[in-house]
Amino acid sequence: MHLWTRRRLLLSTAAAAPAAGLAAAASAPARALTGTPPAPADDDVVRRIASLPGVRIVEERPDAGPGYRFFVLGLRQPVDHTDPSAGTFEQRLTLLHTSAERPTVLFTTGYEAVLTPRLTEPAVLLGGNQLQAEHRYFGTSRPRPHDYSYLTIRQAADDHHRVVRTFRRLYPGAWISTGGSKGGMASVYHRRFHPHDVDGTVAYAAPNNVDDRDDSAYLRFLGTVGTAADREAIEHAQRRLLLHRAELVARYEAETAAAGTAFRIVGSADKAFEIAVLRAPFMFWQNGGGAADRAALPGPDATADQLYAWLDDTAGLALYTDAVARAYVPYWYQLGTEMGYLDVPTAHLDDLLRHPGATEPRSFVPRDVPLRFDPDAMPDVDRWVRRRGARLLFVNGTQDPSVAEPFPPGRHDSRVLWVPGANHHTEIAALPAADRAEATAMLTRWAARA
Repeated sequence: MHLWTRRRLLLSTAAAAPAAGLAAAASAPARALTGTPPAPADDDVVRRIASLPGVRIVEERPDAGPGYRFFVLGLRQPVDHTDPSAGTFEQRLTLLHTSAERPTVLFTTGYEAVLTPRLTEPAVLLGGNQLQAEHRYFGTSRPRPHDYSYLTIRQAADDHHRVVRTFRRLYPGAWISTGGSKGGMASVYHRRFHPHDVDGTVAYAAPNNVDDRDDSAYLRFLGTVGTAADREAIEHAQRRLLLHRAELVARYEAETAAAGTAFRIVGSADKAFEIAVLRAPFMFWQNGGGAADRAALPGPDATADQLYAWLDDTAGLALYTDAVARAYVPYWYQLGTEMGYLDVPTAHLDDLLRHPGATEPRSFVPRDVPLRFDPDAMPDVDRWVRRRGARLLFVNGTQDPSVAEPFPPGRHDSRVLWVPGANHHTEIAALPAADRAEATAMLTRWAARA
Protein backbone atom coordinates (compact mmCIF):
# COMPACT_ATOMS: atom_id res chain seq x y z
CA MET A 1 0.00 0.00 0.00
CA HIS A 2 2.71 2.48 0.98
CA LEU A 3 4.97 2.04 -2.03
CA TRP A 4 2.52 3.94 -4.18
CA THR A 5 3.04 7.09 -2.15
CA ARG A 6 6.36 7.60 -3.91
CA ARG A 7 5.28 7.91 -7.49
CA ARG A 8 5.79 11.66 -8.03
CA LEU A 9 9.31 11.73 -6.65
CA LEU A 10 10.15 8.52 -8.46
CA LEU A 11 9.35 10.00 -11.83
CA SER A 12 11.80 12.84 -11.24
CA THR A 13 14.72 10.73 -10.00
CA ALA A 14 17.43 9.03 -12.01
CA ALA A 15 16.74 5.43 -12.94
CA ALA A 16 19.98 4.44 -11.26
CA ALA A 17 18.67 5.42 -7.82
CA PRO A 18 14.88 4.92 -7.67
CA ALA A 19 14.90 3.37 -4.23
CA ALA A 20 16.51 6.37 -2.60
CA GLY A 21 13.95 8.67 -4.15
CA LEU A 22 11.09 6.52 -2.99
CA ALA A 23 12.41 6.31 0.53
CA ALA A 24 12.88 10.05 0.72
CA ALA A 25 9.26 10.62 -0.21
CA ALA A 26 8.18 8.11 2.44
CA SER A 27 9.90 9.84 5.31
CA ALA A 28 8.36 11.88 8.07
CA PRO A 29 8.17 15.60 7.26
CA ALA A 30 11.73 16.85 6.90
CA ARG A 31 13.62 20.07 6.56
CA ALA A 32 16.57 20.14 4.19
CA LEU A 33 19.74 21.61 5.61
CA THR A 34 21.92 23.97 3.61
CA GLY A 35 25.25 25.62 4.00
CA THR A 36 28.57 24.38 5.37
CA PRO A 37 28.96 23.68 9.09
CA PRO A 38 31.65 25.48 11.03
CA ALA A 39 34.88 23.56 11.50
CA PRO A 40 34.71 21.56 14.73
CA ALA A 41 37.06 22.46 17.54
CA ASP A 42 38.25 18.85 17.68
CA ASP A 43 37.27 15.40 16.54
CA ASP A 44 35.99 14.14 19.88
CA VAL A 45 32.66 13.13 18.36
CA VAL A 46 34.48 11.09 15.71
CA ARG A 47 36.47 9.27 18.37
CA ARG A 48 33.36 8.65 20.42
CA ILE A 49 31.39 7.27 17.46
CA ALA A 50 34.29 5.03 16.44
CA SER A 51 34.49 3.65 19.99
CA LEU A 52 30.90 2.40 19.95
CA PRO A 53 30.77 -1.41 19.70
CA GLY A 54 29.99 -2.69 16.22
CA VAL A 55 29.89 0.80 14.68
CA ARG A 56 31.90 1.79 11.60
CA ILE A 57 32.22 5.32 10.24
CA VAL A 58 31.72 4.97 6.49
CA GLU A 59 32.18 8.66 5.74
CA GLU A 60 31.46 12.17 6.91
CA ARG A 61 29.57 14.17 4.30
CA PRO A 62 29.57 17.95 3.80
CA ASP A 63 26.64 20.39 3.81
CA ALA A 64 25.20 19.21 7.08
CA GLY A 65 24.04 22.70 7.95
CA PRO A 66 25.08 25.15 10.67
CA GLY A 67 25.71 23.42 13.95
CA TYR A 68 25.48 19.90 12.54
CA ARG A 69 27.82 17.19 11.28
CA PHE A 70 26.56 14.48 8.96
CA PHE A 71 27.91 10.92 9.08
CA VAL A 72 27.10 7.72 7.21
CA LEU A 73 27.65 4.80 9.55
CA GLY A 74 27.39 1.03 9.67
CA LEU A 75 26.27 -1.05 12.65
CA ARG A 76 26.89 -4.78 12.77
CA GLN A 77 23.55 -6.50 13.47
CA PRO A 78 22.60 -10.16 13.98
CA VAL A 79 20.63 -11.64 11.11
CA ASP A 80 18.59 -13.42 13.78
CA HIS A 81 18.51 -11.73 17.17
CA THR A 82 17.57 -15.06 18.78
CA ASP A 83 20.35 -17.11 17.17
CA PRO A 84 23.91 -15.75 16.89
CA SER A 85 24.90 -18.64 14.62
CA ALA A 86 22.77 -17.16 11.81
CA GLY A 87 25.50 -14.60 11.14
CA THR A 88 25.50 -10.82 10.89
CA PHE A 89 24.97 -8.00 8.41
CA GLU A 90 25.83 -4.31 8.45
CA GLN A 91 22.87 -1.99 8.90
CA ARG A 92 23.35 1.42 7.34
CA LEU A 93 22.73 4.42 9.57
CA THR A 94 23.05 8.16 9.11
CA LEU A 95 23.71 10.61 11.90
CA LEU A 96 23.07 14.32 12.07
CA HIS A 97 25.03 15.29 15.19
CA THR A 98 24.69 18.60 16.96
CA SER A 99 25.40 17.92 20.65
CA ALA A 100 25.50 15.00 23.03
CA GLU A 101 23.52 17.21 25.41
CA ARG A 102 20.53 17.52 23.07
CA PRO A 103 17.62 15.05 22.55
CA THR A 104 18.02 12.42 19.85
CA VAL A 105 15.44 11.49 17.22
CA LEU A 106 15.46 7.92 15.90
CA PHE A 107 14.11 8.04 12.36
CA THR A 108 13.27 5.41 9.77
CA THR A 109 11.61 5.54 6.38
CA GLY A 110 10.86 1.82 6.61
CA TYR A 111 12.83 1.44 3.39
CA GLU A 112 16.24 2.55 2.18
CA ALA A 113 18.00 5.33 4.06
CA VAL A 114 17.95 8.91 2.83
CA LEU A 115 21.58 9.88 2.24
CA THR A 116 21.09 13.63 2.17
CA PRO A 117 21.08 15.69 5.38
CA ARG A 118 17.41 16.26 6.13
CA LEU A 119 16.03 16.86 9.59
CA THR A 120 12.63 15.41 10.45
CA GLU A 121 10.03 17.68 11.98
CA PRO A 122 10.57 16.36 15.53
CA ALA A 123 14.33 16.94 15.23
CA VAL A 124 13.67 20.52 14.06
CA LEU A 125 11.22 21.18 16.89
CA LEU A 126 13.60 19.79 19.49
CA GLY A 127 16.83 21.10 17.99
CA GLY A 128 18.16 17.59 18.40
CA ASN A 129 20.41 14.99 16.92
CA GLN A 130 18.95 12.63 14.34
CA LEU A 131 19.92 9.00 13.90
CA GLN A 132 18.39 7.31 10.86
CA ALA A 133 18.19 3.52 10.67
CA GLU A 134 17.81 1.89 7.28
CA HIS A 135 15.29 -0.96 7.43
CA ARG A 136 16.74 -4.45 7.20
CA TYR A 137 16.67 -5.96 3.67
CA PHE A 138 16.56 -2.51 2.03
CA GLY A 139 19.36 -0.47 0.50
CA THR A 140 22.71 -1.89 1.59
CA SER A 141 21.29 -3.38 4.81
CA ARG A 142 20.77 -6.80 3.27
CA PRO A 143 21.82 -10.08 4.85
CA ARG A 144 23.49 -12.55 2.51
CA PRO A 145 21.95 -14.78 1.34
CA HIS A 146 18.47 -13.25 1.19
CA ASP A 147 16.66 -15.58 3.56
CA TYR A 148 13.45 -13.62 3.92
CA SER A 149 12.33 -15.63 6.93
CA TYR A 150 14.37 -13.18 9.01
CA LEU A 151 12.42 -10.21 7.67
CA THR A 152 9.87 -9.82 10.44
CA ILE A 153 8.56 -6.86 12.41
CA ARG A 154 10.14 -8.33 15.54
CA GLN A 155 13.59 -8.69 14.00
CA ALA A 156 13.42 -5.09 12.72
CA ALA A 157 12.27 -3.91 16.16
CA ASP A 158 15.23 -5.72 17.67
CA ASP A 159 17.48 -3.91 15.17
CA HIS A 160 16.15 -0.60 16.46
CA HIS A 161 16.59 -1.73 20.04
CA ARG A 162 20.24 -2.49 19.39
CA VAL A 163 20.68 0.92 17.71
CA VAL A 164 19.26 2.73 20.76
CA ARG A 165 21.22 0.63 23.23
CA THR A 166 24.46 1.28 21.33
CA PHE A 167 24.05 5.01 20.79
CA ARG A 168 22.77 5.84 24.27
CA ARG A 169 26.44 5.73 25.24
CA LEU A 170 26.89 8.84 23.11
CA TYR A 171 23.45 10.41 23.60
CA PRO A 172 22.23 9.80 27.17
CA GLY A 173 19.36 12.30 27.02
CA ALA A 174 15.80 11.97 25.73
CA TRP A 175 15.01 9.86 22.65
CA ILE A 176 12.03 10.30 20.31
CA SER A 177 11.25 7.92 17.45
CA THR A 178 9.53 8.97 14.25
CA GLY A 179 8.67 7.92 10.73
CA GLY A 180 6.05 8.39 8.06
CA SER A 181 3.90 5.76 6.36
CA LYS A 182 5.80 2.46 6.57
CA GLY A 183 8.42 4.21 8.67
CA GLY A 184 5.72 5.23 11.12
CA MET A 185 4.52 1.64 11.27
CA ALA A 186 8.07 0.44 12.00
CA SER A 187 8.34 3.00 14.81
CA VAL A 188 5.16 1.63 16.40
CA TYR A 189 6.33 -1.98 16.01
CA HIS A 190 9.60 -1.04 17.72
CA ARG A 191 7.60 0.35 20.67
CA ARG A 192 5.47 -2.80 20.80
CA PHE A 193 8.48 -4.99 21.52
CA HIS A 194 10.71 -2.46 23.28
CA PRO A 195 8.30 0.06 24.81
CA HIS A 196 10.89 1.81 27.00
CA ASP A 197 13.60 2.36 24.39
CA VAL A 198 12.42 5.89 23.60
CA ASP A 199 10.52 8.57 25.47
CA GLY A 200 7.88 9.12 22.80
CA THR A 201 6.91 8.38 19.20
CA VAL A 202 5.52 10.58 16.42
CA ALA A 203 4.06 8.47 13.60
CA TYR A 204 2.85 10.25 10.48
CA ALA A 205 0.20 8.69 8.18
CA ALA A 206 0.83 5.22 9.60
CA PRO A 207 -1.73 2.55 8.60
CA ASN A 208 -3.00 0.09 11.18
CA ASN A 209 -3.75 -2.97 9.09
CA VAL A 210 -5.29 -5.01 11.83
CA ASP A 211 -8.23 -6.32 9.77
CA ASP A 212 -6.90 -6.36 6.20
CA ARG A 213 -7.75 -9.95 5.47
CA ASP A 214 -11.50 -9.51 5.87
CA ASP A 215 -12.10 -5.82 6.39
CA SER A 216 -13.59 -3.33 3.96
CA ALA A 217 -12.30 -0.11 5.57
CA TYR A 218 -10.41 0.84 2.43
CA LEU A 219 -13.41 0.16 0.22
CA ARG A 220 -15.66 2.20 2.48
CA PHE A 221 -13.21 5.08 2.44
CA LEU A 222 -12.77 5.07 -1.33
CA GLY A 223 -16.55 4.90 -1.71
CA THR A 224 -17.11 8.09 0.25
CA VAL A 225 -14.02 10.32 -0.14
CA GLY A 226 -14.44 13.45 -2.26
CA THR A 227 -17.64 14.04 -4.18
CA ALA A 228 -19.75 11.57 -6.13
CA ALA A 229 -18.74 13.38 -9.32
CA ASP A 230 -15.03 12.98 -8.49
CA ARG A 231 -15.40 9.28 -7.82
CA GLU A 232 -17.45 8.76 -10.96
CA ALA A 233 -14.82 10.56 -13.07
CA ILE A 234 -12.10 8.28 -11.72
CA GLU A 235 -14.16 5.16 -12.38
CA HIS A 236 -14.89 6.28 -15.94
CA ALA A 237 -11.18 6.96 -16.51
CA GLN A 238 -10.35 3.47 -15.27
CA ARG A 239 -12.83 1.84 -17.63
CA ARG A 240 -11.66 3.84 -20.61
CA LEU A 241 -8.04 2.99 -19.86
CA LEU A 242 -8.88 -0.71 -19.89
CA LEU A 243 -10.94 -0.33 -23.05
CA HIS A 244 -7.80 1.17 -24.67
CA ARG A 245 -5.69 -1.61 -23.14
CA ALA A 246 -4.12 -2.96 -26.34
CA GLU A 247 -2.60 0.29 -27.59
CA LEU A 248 -1.67 1.61 -24.15
CA VAL A 249 -0.01 -1.62 -23.01
CA ALA A 250 2.00 -1.66 -26.24
CA ARG A 251 3.15 1.88 -25.50
CA TYR A 252 3.96 0.99 -21.89
CA GLU A 253 5.97 -2.04 -22.97
CA ALA A 254 7.90 -0.08 -25.61
CA GLU A 255 8.76 2.75 -23.20
CA THR A 256 9.89 0.27 -20.58
CA ALA A 257 12.11 -1.60 -23.04
CA ALA A 258 13.61 1.68 -24.23
CA ALA A 259 14.50 2.44 -20.61
CA GLY A 260 16.37 -0.87 -20.43
CA THR A 261 14.08 -2.75 -18.11
CA ALA A 262 11.18 -5.23 -18.32
CA PHE A 263 8.37 -6.93 -16.37
CA ARG A 264 9.93 -10.21 -15.27
CA ILE A 265 8.91 -9.75 -11.65
CA VAL A 266 5.28 -8.74 -12.21
CA GLY A 267 4.99 -11.03 -15.23
CA SER A 268 3.90 -8.82 -18.12
CA ALA A 269 3.20 -5.27 -19.19
CA ASP A 270 -0.49 -6.16 -19.42
CA LYS A 271 -0.62 -7.25 -15.79
CA ALA A 272 1.39 -4.23 -14.64
CA PHE A 273 -0.96 -1.93 -16.53
CA GLU A 274 -3.99 -3.54 -14.91
CA ILE A 275 -2.46 -3.14 -11.44
CA ALA A 276 -1.81 0.55 -12.08
CA VAL A 277 -5.39 1.08 -13.23
CA LEU A 278 -6.79 -0.72 -10.18
CA ARG A 279 -4.63 1.34 -7.81
CA ALA A 280 -5.40 4.68 -9.43
CA PRO A 281 -8.24 5.74 -7.07
CA PHE A 282 -6.19 4.96 -3.98
CA MET A 283 -3.16 6.79 -5.35
CA PHE A 284 -5.21 9.76 -6.48
CA TRP A 285 -6.52 10.47 -3.00
CA GLN A 286 -3.38 9.46 -1.15
CA ASN A 287 -1.04 11.83 -2.99
CA GLY A 288 -3.36 14.49 -4.39
CA GLY A 289 -7.06 15.04 -4.25
CA GLY A 290 -6.83 18.82 -4.14
CA ALA A 291 -8.83 21.20 -6.28
CA ALA A 292 -6.24 21.20 -9.08
CA ASP A 293 -6.09 17.39 -9.13
CA ARG A 294 -9.86 17.09 -9.26
CA ALA A 295 -10.05 19.67 -12.05
CA ALA A 296 -7.48 17.63 -14.02
CA LEU A 297 -9.47 14.38 -13.88
CA PRO A 298 -9.93 13.06 -17.43
CA GLY A 299 -13.29 13.99 -18.90
CA PRO A 300 -15.40 12.00 -21.38
CA ASP A 301 -13.55 13.59 -24.31
CA ALA A 302 -10.06 12.72 -23.07
CA THR A 303 -7.89 11.01 -25.66
CA ALA A 304 -6.03 7.76 -25.07
CA ASP A 305 -2.81 9.75 -24.76
CA GLN A 306 -4.34 11.99 -22.12
CA LEU A 307 -5.67 9.01 -20.19
CA TYR A 308 -2.25 7.36 -20.29
CA ALA A 309 -0.53 10.52 -19.05
CA TRP A 310 -3.03 10.82 -16.20
CA LEU A 311 -2.49 7.19 -15.18
CA ASP A 312 1.28 7.61 -15.26
CA ASP A 313 1.13 10.76 -13.16
CA THR A 314 -1.36 9.24 -10.72
CA ALA A 315 -0.17 5.65 -10.32
CA GLY A 316 3.48 5.82 -11.41
CA LEU A 317 3.85 3.26 -14.20
CA ALA A 318 7.58 2.90 -13.53
CA LEU A 319 6.80 1.36 -10.15
CA TYR A 320 5.88 -1.98 -11.69
CA THR A 321 8.98 -2.38 -13.86
CA ASP A 322 11.87 -4.55 -12.78
CA ALA A 323 14.10 -1.51 -12.27
CA VAL A 324 11.98 -0.45 -9.30
CA ALA A 325 10.08 -3.58 -8.29
CA ARG A 326 13.28 -5.55 -7.68
CA ALA A 327 14.32 -3.23 -4.84
CA TYR A 328 10.90 -3.56 -3.23
CA VAL A 329 10.53 -7.33 -3.06
CA PRO A 330 11.17 -7.07 0.73
CA TYR A 331 8.31 -4.59 1.04
CA TRP A 332 5.86 -6.89 -0.71
CA TYR A 333 7.15 -9.81 1.34
CA GLN A 334 6.29 -7.91 4.52
CA LEU A 335 2.80 -7.16 3.22
CA GLY A 336 2.23 -10.80 2.36
CA THR A 337 3.52 -12.25 5.63
CA GLU A 338 2.60 -9.84 8.43
CA MET A 339 1.59 -6.29 7.54
CA GLY A 340 -1.38 -7.02 5.29
CA TYR A 341 -2.48 -5.15 2.19
CA LEU A 342 -5.37 -3.02 1.05
CA ASP A 343 -8.45 -3.89 -0.93
CA VAL A 344 -9.58 -1.83 -3.92
CA PRO A 345 -12.97 -1.51 -5.65
CA THR A 346 -13.29 -3.67 -8.76
CA ALA A 347 -17.04 -4.19 -9.34
CA HIS A 348 -17.18 -1.46 -11.99
CA LEU A 349 -14.29 -3.13 -13.86
CA ASP A 350 -14.97 -6.84 -13.45
CA ASP A 351 -15.87 -7.37 -17.10
CA LEU A 352 -12.53 -5.87 -18.21
CA LEU A 353 -10.09 -7.55 -15.81
CA ARG A 354 -7.74 -10.35 -16.88
CA HIS A 355 -5.46 -11.03 -13.90
CA PRO A 356 -7.18 -12.36 -10.76
CA GLY A 357 -5.32 -11.39 -7.61
CA ALA A 358 -3.04 -9.05 -9.54
CA THR A 359 -2.85 -6.52 -6.72
CA GLU A 360 -1.81 -9.01 -4.04
CA PRO A 361 1.80 -9.22 -2.78
CA ARG A 362 2.47 -12.50 -4.60
CA SER A 363 2.60 -10.56 -7.87
CA PHE A 364 5.81 -8.88 -6.65
CA VAL A 365 7.53 -11.73 -4.78
CA PRO A 366 9.39 -14.52 -6.64
CA ARG A 367 7.57 -17.82 -6.61
CA ASP A 368 10.42 -19.60 -4.84
CA VAL A 369 9.99 -17.30 -1.80
CA PRO A 370 7.26 -18.66 0.51
CA LEU A 371 4.51 -16.26 1.56
CA ARG A 372 2.72 -17.45 4.68
CA PHE A 373 0.54 -14.80 6.25
CA ASP A 374 0.51 -14.48 10.04
CA PRO A 375 -3.00 -13.29 10.94
CA ASP A 376 -1.98 -12.58 14.54
CA ALA A 377 0.88 -10.13 13.92
CA MET A 378 -1.11 -6.93 13.38
CA PRO A 379 -3.86 -7.66 15.94
CA ASP A 380 -1.10 -8.16 18.50
CA VAL A 381 0.32 -4.69 17.78
CA ASP A 382 -3.17 -3.16 17.80
CA ARG A 383 -3.94 -4.69 21.21
CA TRP A 384 -0.68 -3.38 22.64
CA VAL A 385 -1.38 0.15 21.38
CA ARG A 386 -4.92 0.11 22.76
CA ARG A 387 -4.12 -1.39 26.15
CA ARG A 388 -0.55 -0.42 26.94
CA GLY A 389 0.62 2.14 24.39
CA ALA A 390 2.10 5.26 25.96
CA ARG A 391 3.43 8.55 24.57
CA LEU A 392 2.28 7.86 21.03
CA LEU A 393 1.31 10.71 18.69
CA PHE A 394 -0.34 9.87 15.37
CA VAL A 395 -0.66 12.66 12.80
CA ASN A 396 -3.02 11.83 9.90
CA GLY A 397 -4.75 13.51 7.00
CA THR A 398 -8.52 13.22 6.75
CA GLN A 399 -8.31 12.61 3.00
CA ASP A 400 -5.68 9.85 3.18
CA PRO A 401 -6.99 6.37 2.33
CA SER A 402 -3.88 4.81 3.91
CA VAL A 403 -5.31 5.58 7.34
CA ALA A 404 -8.78 4.26 6.61
CA GLU A 405 -7.73 1.91 9.42
CA PRO A 406 -5.93 4.30 11.79
CA PHE A 407 -4.05 3.37 14.92
CA PRO A 408 -5.97 4.10 18.14
CA PRO A 409 -4.46 6.73 20.42
CA GLY A 410 -3.25 4.41 23.16
CA ARG A 411 -4.21 4.78 26.82
CA HIS A 412 -1.37 6.84 28.28
CA ASP A 413 -0.38 10.37 27.16
CA SER A 414 -1.23 9.58 23.52
CA ARG A 415 -3.23 11.27 20.78
CA VAL A 416 -4.46 10.86 17.21
CA LEU A 417 -4.60 14.26 15.50
CA TRP A 418 -6.05 14.96 12.06
CA VAL A 419 -5.10 17.55 9.45
CA PRO A 420 -8.38 18.54 7.72
CA GLY A 421 -8.38 17.93 3.98
CA ALA A 422 -4.80 16.60 3.99
CA ASN A 423 -3.59 13.54 2.16
CA HIS A 424 -0.76 11.12 3.02
CA HIS A 425 1.81 13.89 3.41
CA THR A 426 1.04 15.43 6.78
CA GLU A 427 2.95 17.30 9.44
CA ILE A 428 2.42 18.84 12.84
CA ALA A 429 2.84 22.29 11.32
CA ALA A 430 -0.33 21.77 9.24
CA LEU A 431 -2.55 20.88 12.19
CA PRO A 432 -5.20 23.34 13.39
CA ALA A 433 -3.69 25.80 15.87
CA ALA A 434 -4.99 24.15 19.04
CA ASP A 435 -3.91 20.67 17.93
CA ARG A 436 -0.54 21.98 16.76
CA ALA A 437 0.06 23.53 20.18
CA GLU A 438 -0.96 20.29 21.89
CA ALA A 439 1.31 18.17 19.70
CA THR A 440 4.26 20.47 20.24
CA ALA A 441 3.64 20.47 24.00
CA MET A 442 3.54 16.65 24.02
CA LEU A 443 6.83 16.41 22.17
CA THR A 444 8.46 18.95 24.48
CA ARG A 445 7.15 17.16 27.55
CA TRP A 446 8.47 13.79 26.37
CA ALA A 447 11.87 15.29 25.59
CA ALA A 448 12.05 16.61 29.15
CA ARG A 449 11.58 13.14 30.66
CA ALA A 450 15.26 12.19 30.52
